Amino acid sequence: MRKESLSFLESYLNNASPTGFESPGQKMWLEYLKPYVDEYRVDTYGTVVGVINPEAEYKVVIEAHADEISWFVKYINEQGFIYVERNGGSDHQIAPSKRVNLHTANGVVKGVFGWPAIHVRDKAKEEQPSMKNIFIDVGCSTPEEVAELGIHVGTVATFDDDMMMLNGDWVVGRALDNRIGGFMIAEVARMLKENKKELPFGLYIVNAVQEEVGLRGAEMIAKQLNANVAIVTDVCHDTQAPMYDKIKSGDVSAGKGPVVTYGPAVQNNLLNMVIDTAKTNDIAIQRQAANRATGTDTDAFAYNGLGTAAALISLPLRYMHTTNEMVHIKDVEAVISLMYEFVIALESGHDFRYFS
Repeated sequence: MRKESLSFLESYLNNASPTGFESPGQKMWLEYLKPYVDEYRVDTYGTVVGVINPEAEYKVVIEAHADEISWFVKYINEQGFIYVERNGGSDHQIAPSKRVNLHTANGVVKGVFGWPAIHVRDKAKEEQPSMKNIFIDVGCSTPEEVAELGIHVGTVATFDDDMMMLNGDWVVGRALDNRIGGFMIAEVARMLKENKKELPFGLYIVNAVQEEVGLRGAEMIAKQLNANVAIVTDVCHDTQAPMYDKIKSGDVSAGKGPVVTYGPAVQNNLLNMVIDTAKTNDIAIQRQAANRATGTDTDAFAYNGLGTAAALISLPLRYMHTTNEMVHIKDVEAVISLMYEFVIALESGHDFRYFS
């Protein structure tokens, strides 16, 4: 991976982009994307779309989601301790002893999730972390002190964990789900521009908001664009680490390539074209099956209006919704290559109807 791309990825991952408050990350992403698109759009809730060939009638989307899980301040007690509510699928079990950033009008306020010492806990009836007992300490003794810092009910908190590399090949950090996807679709746009590829259709590079609370950003932008084709990229579970059940979650391994999904929301003819693209370009792929819905923005595009031909290309990821999400750099490069090769091979006006 080129040095400039990796530098952007690090800055983008280290920046917070909590669900419903994605603007700072979206601005950063857009600044990176601008040189590679003809125009851009920002919708009411903050989804950003870069467009190549905006005048074309036939519309192709490559999409990721921009938001990360986080916490809302829900209650501040008389001693100044802060209790929280989930914003997305935040994991209460990993919270104790984690550092957090509380995002206020005065800037970032540092805090920690507190937890009683092992010495004072009763092993016979040890209490486990739950939404009832995890709390944030910002070094205050009263609610008034907390308020003076700019913290109030509704303030958003994110974990304070920056990107790092492991063993030269692994990218580690919080919120790779799914800002790594935003990075990958931006890299496709960059490669198209730098390789001077002329597309016969309009390409819409979509970084959607609010996926973590129900695909909301994708639902809105899918209606606005009414595209012909949508290739969505998100993360899926690497099931090789301990405590994963391959019978339940499938046999997926980071480092062995992108994952294509079979399921009702995935248009079969489009999926076959993606698989053929991988074969033609010697890109190794893995397969998984989805029960009813994929749980990704693919569903929002597929079932929009009269239906959009949609497919999902996933990036294997370890330890989802923790602060140590991990992806293999070879998989990142392979997903980018697969989307890029698919886009340059696609013909304008291609009819993906199931049969005719």
